[in-house]
Amino acid sequence: MSFPLRPALVTFFGLTLLVGVAYPLAVTGAANVLFPRQAHGSLLIQNGQILGSALIAQHTEDPRYFWGRLSDTGGFPTNADNSGGSNLAPTNPDLAKAAQVRMQALHAADPGNIIEPVPVDLVTASGSGLDPDISPRAARYQAARVARVRKLDPALVLAQVSRFTEPRQWGVLGEPRVNVLKLNLALDAASR
Repeated sequence: MSFPLRPALVTFFGLTLLVGVAYPLAVTGAANVLFPRQAHGSLLIQNGQILGSALIAQHTEDPRYFWGRLSDTGGFPTNADNSGGSNLAPTNPDLAKAAQVRMQALHAADPGNIIEPVPVDLVTASGSGLDPDISPRAARYQAARVARVRKLDPALVLAQVSRFTEPRQWGVLGEPRVNVLKLNLALDAASR
């Protein structure tokens, strides 16, 4: 019994062209026509300059800004090339150590904020390590520090937090969230 080489090669190259070339081109073309902003990375542009993506965290430890979640992506704290969670178990001492270091940084940036416990999303990484959002509670926790350092009315900062709080998707999926980069950019505009 001989192996039918010609039909196997025709099938291989045909499927390669179909699923490796034609399908990706069709999907990319459709995305560019139907969802152009999203297809290009949901970039946030101001004065013709790309400031970041609404989909990827922008790391900062500047007390003038709201801080996002921890990132374990290696290199620059939000390097999207190395996306992935820390995969540390809740009982792993390294997870507790990282959380403790972050709590100390939060307390050092805002020593007067000792009444409220630190929200868990400010001391843990997300599944991808690139999450651009924090909980409304985490944003409110940081609001007094941001207002004090920027010399803004705390009510204005809390109003911006409320303005950028997105509800559950379709009213049922996920949790309410605040996009840190969008919030920080709005505060930069308000500070001018």
